[in-house]
Amino acid sequence: MTKKIVFLDRESLDAKVRPFNFPHEYVEHDSTWTPEEIVSRLQGAEIALINKVPMRAETLKQLPDLKLIAVAATGTDVVDKAQAKAQGITVVNIRNYAFNTVPEHVVGLMFALRRAIVPYANSVKRGDWAKSKQFCYFDYPIYDIAGSTLGIVGYGALGKSIAKRAEALGMKVLAYDVFPQEGLVDFETILAQSDVITLHVPLTPDTKGMIGAAELKKMKRSAILINTARGGLVDEAALLDALRDGTIAGAGFDVVAQEPPKDGNILCEADLPNLIVTPHVAWASKEAMQILADQLVDNVEAFVAGKPQNVVE
Repeated sequence: MTKKIVFLDRESLDAKVRPFNFPHEYVEHDSTWTPEEIVSRLQGAEIALINKVPMRAETLKQLPDLKLIAVAATGTDVVDKAQAKAQGITVVNIRNYAFNTVPEHVVGLMFALRRAIVPYANSVKRGDWAKSKQFCYFDYPIYDIAGSTLGIVGYGALGKSIAKRAEALGMKVLAYDVFPQEGLVDFETILAQSDVITLHVPLTPDTKGMIGAAELKKMKRSAILINTARGGLVDEAALLDALRDGTIAGAGFDVVAQEPPKDGNILCEADLPNLIVTPHVAWASKEAMQILADQLVDNVEAFVAGKPQNVVE
């Protein structure tokens, strides 16, 4: 029996999606955002492929034929999982594909901020070096990576991969996670002792706003905060205040609360030398995206074969 598969935001994945190994009708749309578009495009479809398309309760209720939502990402906060479960819709996600790309992005942000690479490069473009009386100048503080302490919040596969890289760079590693593991420290220790804090937890009601004004004040004034997980983990207004008044030294974000920031975003619009914002691309190396695309097809084929994998409860 032919199954209808619809990829609602194909342009979000720059990789080859191989043909599925069962009879199917496959339809792609570059992007889909409104509930009306989602419902219209998924009429008669049993399988929806999405990355960041919001699949809310009212939308799902209008899709009686839908049996599988295959998310082309690890995070599934765009899906109302309770409603999906109530309708018998299976939700699957991608796992363990960003084991190089996200850690490398984190390390890149860490070096750029600790060594003030971006503000110094921009100052050269402004002509500051040409005006300098000496062979160099010290407008922005520079800190070593070696000998500093990295605090990892969320010690799963990504957190552990980052830890290995940090140790190779001569850093001391502290890790926190809600799931008990040997060698973990508490969240307060991460805040107080880390020179760099990097976030790797899902966005849930418990983690939303986990870094706010109070937490930022507990960090070292020389510390930097890196977030390649989800924008909602951090109070963006509090972060901006902390960067401006020197409560912390810097921040590197690959995510913001609303993506894309069509209505504006205070972090994206801020012109600060100690803030770097990238457009949610930490996951997006060519190699990682192909691994993701292959696993996406694997997940669909496993479901159709009656052996679902990577199921999100």
